[in-house]
Amino acid sequence: MKALVFNQFGSADVLEYMEIPTPEIGPDEVLVKMEAIGLNFADIYRRKGNYHLAGEPPFILGYEGSGVVVESAIQDIKPGDRIAFADVPYANAEFVAVPYEKAISVPEGISHETAASVLLQGLTAHYLVRDSYKVKSADTAVVHAAAGGVGQLLMQMIKLLGGTAIGLTSSEEKKAAAMKAGADEVFLYSSSWPEKIREYTNSMGADAVYESVGATLEDSFAAVRTGGTVVFFGMAGGDPALVDPRMLMDTSKTLTGGDLWNVLTSREERLSRSAELFDWIQTGKLKIAEPAIFSLKDGKEAHRLLESRKSTGKILLKP
Repeated sequence: MKALVFNQFGSADVLEYMEIPTPEIGPDEVLVKMEAIGLNFADIYRRKGNYHLAGEPPFILGYEGSGVVVESAIQDIKPGDRIAFADVPYANAEFVAVPYEKAISVPEGISHETAASVLLQGLTAHYLVRDSYKVKSADTAVVHAAAGGVGQLLMQMIKLLGGTAIGLTSSEEKKAAAMKAGADEVFLYSSSWPEKIREYTNSMGADAVYESVGATLEDSFAAVRTGGTVVFFGMAGGDPALVDPRMLMDTSKTLTGGDLWNVLTSREERLSRSAELFDWIQTGKLKIAEPAIFSLKDGKEAHRLLESRKSTGKILLKP
């Protein structure tokens, strides 16, 4: 089979499209012919060597995708079934061996492109609004990187749960994308956005801030109300400043963290959460932006686009 691989850490130039052996499935796995593969910042970090990679080169990136079962060792999953996953390694290939625990059935009406676009980012947004800070009717929540894949989904989920969504972006172009995705208001990082958020909320501050930049953590606390919550789930913009617990005590504010892999701990969790996600899409409550699609053999260009931070939605690779 063909796969996108690399033998040493570095820029997108280290990626190669080459022939490697097709994986053999184990007793609790299915072999999936990939139709669409999600590209994520974690792939960039792994390619650079920032994240640990198991085994020896050639390394294969990718953890998210959707396709059709061509071989199965599991009784209740048959060849021809449509399967997606959010956390199975070696997805940048024509075929992927998917464990039963991580195989998510894709319902009719959901395309492979949609499934590959929404699972990892959609399940992230889902646990953020359902678990990390449970959005309630009339809540005001702030979303960092609002034009990105997680950001656009987060804002829509805040809205469908009855809240008000304020987005933060780095440019007018991204502001327009965030507004199109459903934000009630969007502020630029170049502005005095904590002050603007307090003004927007009649000096109260937001109920919650979903913080994925890291370097903006102090400003997120300035934007949240007394008794409010900052949810830290990423640091795309650099390491956060240390938090003084005395500040938390004095303001009754809460800092909590979030990680998808602490939530997707069983097949039942994957199925129940993805079912709600797919239902929201099929009933029109959740809109998925058109992805940017690259051929798997052109993976270098896809990596460069994601790394440039000029993209505003999901980037997919197609074998």
